[in-house]
Amino acid sequence: MLVLIQLLLTIFAIFSALKFSEEVRLVIPLFCLIGMLVVSRVDKRKSDNRTARRVFLHSEIDKVSKKDSTVIKEQDFYTIDSILWPKNELLLIDTVHSIFKDLGFRISAGVSYHSVDRIVRIPETPIAFGLQILMSEGELEGNHPKIHRALRFEEEKKENEKSLIIASTHIHLPLSERSKVNHLSKEVGRFLMRHNMSFITTHHLYELWQKAKTGEIDIFDFFEKIYSRSSGTF
Repeated sequence: MLVLIQLLLTIFAIFSALKFSEEVRLVIPLFCLIGMLVVSRVDKRKSDNRTARRVFLHSEIDKVSKKDSTVIKEQDFYTIDSILWPKNELLLIDTVHSIFKDLGFRISAGVSYHSVDRIVRIPETPIAFGLQILMSEGELEGNHPKIHRALRFEEEKKENEKSLIIASTHIHLPLSERSKVNHLSKEVGRFLMRHNMSFITTHHLYELWQKAKTGEIDIFDFFEKIYSRSSGTF
């Protein structure tokens, strides 16, 4: 986009030098040149920010993973950044969607429901999950709106469907610290037990994604176990 703006400014500067009067033909190219310099500075700053973010992600992943982060595909870094440090909930939902799709699940927006972010189905089985995908700066509390939506899904769901809450919690903590904190309150834990719902963090989902891609785990078997257990945190 910034390259296109620079190109347009260049074309306009040339056009003004050829077509406008002598007084104008000097002023307009000067302003165009200033504009191109500003655009160039903005582009460099964005590039520097992307580089710094990539270095940060490498560092964070190396701290908690036995696998060298340099082997991670470059296109996966956007997904990793979005699921572990989401900027907003819509971006988080889209990222979770792409991960389940990449893992081979059948995933849809769940248009038949009014209280679910996504419906995920395990291929060649009747098993399905109604996903509530959310983010929280700390542990998940019982007053979060998605908790109430999960209750509504319990009233709408069909046979072989189960509620699964996927939460990006403690989003400002380093990855190495997230295993040391609680990700849901005791109130939410009791709520999950009462209503036979399951819960995983996006950090855990990220780890499952990486292990499934390398063949370390059977991801469908893992989610079948989540379905078969009455409730709990994974």
